[in-house]
Amino acid sequence: MLEMKNVTKAFGSFQALNGLTMTVPQGAVYGLVGPNGAGKSTAIRHLTGIYRPDSGEITLDGMRVYENTKAKQRIGYIPDDIFYFPTATLEDMRRFYRGIYPKFDDALFEKLYDIFKLPKKSPIRRFSKGMQKQAAFHLTICTRPDVMILDEPVDGLDPVMRRQVWSLILSDVAQNGTTVLISSHNLRELEDICDHVGIMDHGRMLLERSLADMQGGTHKVQMVGETPKGLELLHESSSGRLKTLVVRGDAQEIEKIVADSNPTYFDVLPLSLEEIFIYELGGVNDEVKNIIL
Repeated sequence: MLEMKNVTKAFGSFQALNGLTMTVPQGAVYGLVGPNGAGKSTAIRHLTGIYRPDSGEITLDGMRVYENTKAKQRIGYIPDDIFYFPTATLEDMRRFYRGIYPKFDDALFEKLYDIFKLPKKSPIRRFSKGMQKQAAFHLTICTRPDVMILDEPVDGLDPVMRRQVWSLILSDVAQNGTTVLISSHNLRELEDICDHVGIMDHGRMLLERSLADMQGGTHKVQMVGETPKGLELLHESSSGRLKTLVVRGDAQEIEKIVADSNPTYFDVLPLSLEEIFIYELGGVNDEVKNIIL
């Protein structure tokens, strides 16, 4: 289990993390989401032991991560901005990774050439952005990590390769029990693969739970009639006679309250992860300004 407890981090006068607490269960595929500037990348750099917290604790199965080689050898990390040594080929990086990660799997490395089809002898810096991201997956999966931490992992990949990468990750989770944390703005994609979600805002954890619980606790009601009393209403809008309500609570209880108000029509629907994200952050109230240039 990967944990952050009351972690704070400031860069000068800017408070990047403000008492952040996060729990990534073992074997989970955890989606970390939040608006730009929420502190997601800063949190990831603490989880991987790159940053030292000003206060708080980051642990992997009870072991401190920062300046702990044994903990870091169990973590595979793919950042948003990937760096390779200027003249290094994929084979050069294989030797480098093999010297750092005791469980590096050379047999798997050879098999992945058939999937990624990357040049063996060309410097990686000459690869396209998408090819460099593929090289990062090629190397990282072969470290056989207990925890894989991915920051915008499929950005720059074409749709076919995106599906291939997600398939590899989920296969690794199923076969080896790998814990995966993914930070991405593509909430539709995360909804398909994650079983736990954490929503960050202003350096804090706003909401953290299983995706099933999150979707089971917030619903969309479409109805024609008076808005019922007794609902925990997050948002209300209307188009003609049809009202759309976003309500927190159990679906059966919501359905009973709405039915008791004798509406002309109603339906209770689940929310997508993207809708939950917007309503929890209050984004529906943010005006989209029409600027004439």
